[in-house]
Amino acid sequence: MKGAFAAWAAFTLPSALLMVLFAYGTGWIGAAAGTGWLRGVKVVAVAVVAQAVLTMARSLCPDRTRAGFAVAAAALTLLLPGWGAQIGVIAGGGVLGLLLLRGKGTGTDEVEPDGGSQLAGSLRPRQAAGALIAFFSLLALLPALAAAAGGSQTLSALAGFYRAGALVFGGGHVVLPLLDAVVVAPGRISSDAFLAGYGAAQAVPGPLFSFAAYLGTLLAPGAAGLASAALCLGALYLPSFLVLFGTLPFWQRLRQRRQAQAALSGINAAVVGLLLAALYDPVWVAGVHNRADAALVFVCLLLLEGWRLPSWAVVGVGALAGTGLAMAGL
Repeated sequence: MKGAFAAWAAFTLPSALLMVLFAYGTGWIGAAAGTGWLRGVKVVAVAVVAQAVLTMARSLCPDRTRAGFAVAAAALTLLLPGWGAQIGVIAGGGVLGLLLLRGKGTGTDEVEPDGGSQLAGSLRPRQAAGALIAFFSLLALLPALAAAAGGSQTLSALAGFYRAGALVFGGGHVVLPLLDAVVVAPGRISSDAFLAGYGAAQAVPGPLFSFAAYLGTLLAPGAAGLASAALCLGALYLPSFLVLFGTLPFWQRLRQRRQAQAALSGINAAVVGLLLAALYDPVWVAGVHNRADAALVFVCLLLLEGWRLPSWAVVGVGALAGTGLAMAGL
């Protein structure tokens, strides 16, 4: 377990620190928050999410049934915004998958990583059970504690980040609509600041979840932003560690059960729908304000999907193009 945490820290902390610096930097560029290079970064975020929807749809929705799941999930998410509807959509995808998708596979890579069986053997069943108990207990207790504390903003945010981490299936970009429900919908962070940070996260090395450090920094003023960034980052990652340690001892048997495969297949299709809905709101709504922005989205999508340029390079192109559009008055 110590090795797992060390690997996580080495992989995550550099990008998290860069995102913290970006969050602090937005303070002195506040006057340019809606124009110029930051405008271009937000437009790139639109293209990145569009590419993620296409990529996930090809992998996780390879037939009409699962494509239907995704479209239905997107429609319900747009009509019933909020994290409660998101949980319902994901759970509904699992139930429908269990009923309709047996024998179709999950659409994900099912090859066990090297060393997976050895790591599973190093965990005792009692330790695994404790991890799963902690996972579900925190999922239930954190919102209750926030309510008992009179709607504490800190506890509410931690509960939301933990819930988002617990509900990510199919790919890291799925965290976008989940975190939007945590920080944008309640009015804690503006949609412009949210999308700008998401675009910046594409340009830094490391995992996309480092976006949580940026959001945490914005949630608390001044030096308190550092502690808030660490708490939000930890809350987002903690569910994955608990589920990993809780399921490893019996994952080999679980993944061979048709019922589990069918439910996961339905869940994966549903989260494609969640991301599709997020592509419209908040991503397109906050990032595209005129025809010039829309044209730049299409160019960036071509660079990502057609030319296969790395996302950090496209962020640079978008920033330069956004500056040019602002100077031209477009």
